[in-house]
Amino acid sequence: MAGTFGNPEVVQEEVDILLIGGGMAACGAAYEIMPWIQAAKEEAGVDIKVKLVDKAAMDRSGAVAQGLSAINTYIGSEQDPADYARMVSNDLMGITRDDLAYDLGRNVDDSVHLFEEWGLPIWKTLDNGERVDGATWPKEGGKLLKDGGKPVRSGKWQIMINGESYKWIVAEAAKKALGSDNIQERVFIVKLVNDANDKNRVAGAVGFSVREDKVYVYKFKACLLVAGGCVNIFRPRSVGEGQGRAWYPVWNAGSTYTMAAEAGAELTMMENRFVPARFKDGYGPVGAWFLLFKAQATNAYGEVYMQKNKELLNDYPPYGQAAVPASCLRNHLMLKEMKEGRGPIYMDTVTALAKLRETLSPREVKHLEAEAWEDFLDMCVGQCGIWVGENVEPEKKNSELMPTEPYLLGSHSGCCGIWASGPDDVGAPTTEEHPEKDKIPAHLPQGWNWGYRGMTTVKGLFTAGDGVGASGHKFSSGSHTEGRLAAQSMVKFVIDNKDWKPELDTSVDSLVEEIYRPVRTFMEHKDYTTAIDVNPHYITPRMLQFRLQKIMDEYVAGVATYYNTNGIMLGIAEEKLGMLKEDALKMRAKDLHELLRAWENYHRILTAEAHMKHIQFREESRYPGFYYRTDHNYVDEENWHCFVNSVYDKNTKTWTVFKRAHKDLVDKSKLFKPAAH
Repeated sequence: MAGTFGNPEVVQEEVDILLIGGGMAACGAAYEIMPWIQAAKEEAGVDIKVKLVDKAAMDRSGAVAQGLSAINTYIGSEQDPADYARMVSNDLMGITRDDLAYDLGRNVDDSVHLFEEWGLPIWKTLDNGERVDGATWPKEGGKLLKDGGKPVRSGKWQIMINGESYKWIVAEAAKKALGSDNIQERVFIVKLVNDANDKNRVAGAVGFSVREDKVYVYKFKACLLVAGGCVNIFRPRSVGEGQGRAWYPVWNAGSTYTMAAEAGAELTMMENRFVPARFKDGYGPVGAWFLLFKAQATNAYGEVYMQKNKELLNDYPPYGQAAVPASCLRNHLMLKEMKEGRGPIYMDTVTALAKLRETLSPREVKHLEAEAWEDFLDMCVGQCGIWVGENVEPEKKNSELMPTEPYLLGSHSGCCGIWASGPDDVGAPTTEEHPEKDKIPAHLPQGWNWGYRGMTTVKGLFTAGDGVGASGHKFSSGSHTEGRLAAQSMVKFVIDNKDWKPELDTSVDSLVEEIYRPVRTFMEHKDYTTAIDVNPHYITPRMLQFRLQKIMDEYVAGVATYYNTNGIMLGIAEEKLGMLKEDALKMRAKDLHELLRAWENYHRILTAEAHMKHIQFREESRYPGFYYRTDHNYVDEENWHCFVNSVYDKNTKTWTVFKRAHKDLVDKSKLFKPAAH
């Protein structure tokens, strides 16, 4: 029974499949899973119960919460998914899973077609060459994409949309498909629980309501862990009055990576991070300006640094010689200007819009300027506020750009995450489990597939979106697609394990006590001092997060050091993070909001530690422009053209980090041009 705060009601439920998260991947799984469940009942006689649990509310959960102005992954009938896989590989400096990228490329368009059917306005080019945007869609929008409609592309893989309601549209379809009885919002899942009889299997999950004094304990046969990437482990550029402003969603706390690691799942490429170049202070998007409006970035003196410093690209063959150099290398060229005192960096909006006026009518120019503002209104309204507050009119005044603090993610221009099983027909099955292992083709990598697309190395634990490592550039549509693929696999897994019964390896009472530890700490010591936030027996979640961000910023290649680190600095970070993990056990929670923040911090700390350990292990600078190991400041193709993976032992609280062999499944030579001499 529920009592005073700190004595939570315990709600226990058993399902077959639990979906953890409410973003694009979760929505993809929620939409896809019900027909497969119905088929399982009719064809296999297996009745499957599913539940989705979201920390927030699905309508505005995840990275697409505010909206987007483009869908960044759409292949189209005229393009080859293998070319998409090549692009992903090059942008991430050659180390990705081609099987995962190719599989995504051949499936992603179907999700985009669904978005359009559900009402998402997509810009079109009509047969007469006229461009029609979402404001006049669908009346003048031409054919649907799947029927041969031509999207307005801002890049080779990107299409323009009017996307302020993008997430709401996708969530509505997911909720209708899954049914409201199968959705639980405002519950933060914080811990996976292994099976009592098989330690390499998940059997349950536990979390708490962020609105009521309740703890929820779920048992299941399979779960989809799609709780997003990780933000705010590094000190953000926006502090004080701008605190909380970030590029990626601030509620992404590394929960996907930490919960998977504690369950025993193998992580991959956790050294990888994304440092986007964005409009200063507002973190506003730049893609449409670069790709659609053809704007260029300059140093303070008007010099285009991508041209001025292009010889630096030859230091990183072959990735610098691609038609579009890797994202980190573009940052590398920008940072040279900043380090040598030629900042600030500007987006030359004035010249870009002036050139467009030369070929467009006044009406078309006015419309284009409106679209320039729409780009922010769709996905980063705070940038509009900054422009207004600083009297910036983009056709009259250029705006500053900046490289942001680092983010950890697996769905954008980053590839950290969890080692997951690929498709059956592209990667070879795991050698030990394959009945005809001697017949596996030599060109296929072993250990990339173990029967269920999207399943981690822990039985029953699936992931998608930001969770799937070594496979970036999924973005919104790709995350939705991976959720759909995982839904199919989870149903298959449950059918194959229909007689298995989950049994938690930890008692419910112990789980409740662990989750409410910050509350107990506060209750026990709150009267020791008269100032509630000053107490020798506990630390507030806010102050602990400041400590984490300071450690990562100053020692693990944050903004403070221009993204530089070395072995000695990483050793200091290792020691400080170890102490921080101890102090995290003394976090207090005076209410449910602080309990939320306390557990987010715990997830951030373990994710940060994984990131640090991987950078420490990889003795090269694989991603110049995102981070530099100054004691190994080069890309070492001979020794480090490989995956770096790790496994965490929650009992000893130690990491084992190791190499996994990399293999190309598509010919990468098509990407590259000869190096300049």
